[in-house]
Amino acid sequence: MPTEAADPGADTYDGGLRRVARVVLLDPRDRILLLHGHEPDDPADDWWFTPGGGLEGDETREEAALRELAEETGITEVELGPMLWRRTCSFPFAGRRWDQDEWYYLARTTQTATRALGLTELERRSVAGARWWTCQELTRAHETVYPTRLAELLQRLLDEGPPAGPVTLDTEIV
Repeated sequence: MPTEAADPGADTYDGGLRRVARVVLLDPRDRILLLHGHEPDDPADDWWFTPGGGLEGDETREEAALRELAEETGITEVELGPMLWRRTCSFPFAGRRWDQDEWYYLARTTQTATRALGLTELERRSVAGARWWTCQELTRAHETVYPTRLAELLQRLLDEGPPAGPVTLDTEIV
């Protein structure tokens, strides 16, 4: 069974509702950047997900989104936009259950080269790389992608622009 995309770098997560900031990063061609993750001990159990992760200390969601993006991709030249979506999810990963409250922020960049320089030990064992996807590629993809309706959500974003306020997505429990 495919697992949900956690922040695989949350080496210190010990349960409870984890506050997470994620980035819907678009390049000048409106491609979205996704990370390729997998179970640490089973690379065949894989999925694609947006960069992001848990808040540290007293940082804001926006600060966490930018920090996580820099750590996971090396991309720092971004224009962080509005919060697009919010979702609650629960899933098994790396031998434990993760319960998350995820906020997704729109960001744009002209910097398309990626280099993960700040990965934690767990991320190094469970993140296999990054790829820029067109909306059409996402729509046709047979790979597992989180959130599960990302192709539809991205198409709506590209067609209509950001929503007037954050949209609450369906809860996903795996």
